[in-house]
Amino acid sequence: MKFKTRKISSALKTKGFKEEETHHTYFWFYYNGLRTHIKTRISHGDGEYGDGLLSAMKKQLYLNSMNDLENLIECPMSQEDYIEQLLDKNQL
Repeated sequence: MKFKTRKISSALKTKGFKEEETHHTYFWFYYNGLRTHIKTRISHGDGEYGDGLLSAMKKQLYLNSMNDLENLIECPMSQEDYIEQLLDKNQL
């Protein structure tokens, strides 16, 4: 599985993440207007993420499976669905 970093970035923003620029691009998840501990990053140098980086991102986002990550990026998973998963794992 591979995804362009632009597609990942766009999907994260629609799920409640806000972008912060440093030497990498960090995406922090906001819930009820507050920044949470949930974050991931996208490197400026990578145009595409493959299985290794996507697996790390899945863990950072507290997703159950690579299929969940794909659904988050491709957008069948709504922001509400994502929040529900985080609540089920006591992450919010």
